[in-house]
Amino acid sequence: MLTLPNLLTLSRILAVPFLGFLLWWPDWRLGYALAFVLYCIIGFTDYLDGYLARAQGAVSKLGQFLDPIADKIMVAAVILILTAQGYLRGPYVGDMHVIAGLVILIREIAVSGLREFLGGLQVSMPVSKLAKWKTTFQLVSLGAIILGGAVHGPPPGAESLVVRTLAEQWIHLVGLTSLWAAAILTCITGWDYLRVGLKHMD
Repeated sequence: MLTLPNLLTLSRILAVPFLGFLLWWPDWRLGYALAFVLYCIIGFTDYLDGYLARAQGAVSKLGQFLDPIADKIMVAAVILILTAQGYLRGPYVGDMHVIAGLVILIREIAVSGLREFLGGLQVSMPVSKLAKWKTTFQLVSLGAIILGGAVHGPPPGAESLVVRTLAEQWIHLVGLTSLWAAAILTCITGWDYLRVGLKHMD
């Protein structure tokens, strides 16, 4: 049962506390640089465990159970910590970028509950291409925000937010823009999944 793909998935879950530790101090640029490296490693193992499972014919029920959990744990932990440390802040709208992160978290919880409900009815809910784009934007956004912390440091206060962010924090801006793109796709794909679920809730 503990095949190599499953061990890689477990390693992603175990790496989340270390990722959180590195992100805990917003002014610690080295920590954010190390967090970015760890984040990339986690992302690579996410691709690798799926590839190995398919290539080796080792797709297991444990892997199918753990893989989405590992993804959601990491995304939720990173969004919450970046919010707490003031990194979901940007020009013009200030802290309202937190709303994009909140939309993503709500969708992840709702879709997980929906999958559990449909699983009991023996109804599968395959991942759509649009959902894969959502995941791509989501991973890019969080990675860019972490990298921005390593390169630029934390976002400035509200009094200099527009000038400094636009001039000096372009990586951070890429992250916030991608986060909103992920949030928009989250709403679209979440509604698509909900429509499938509603058909089985009579």
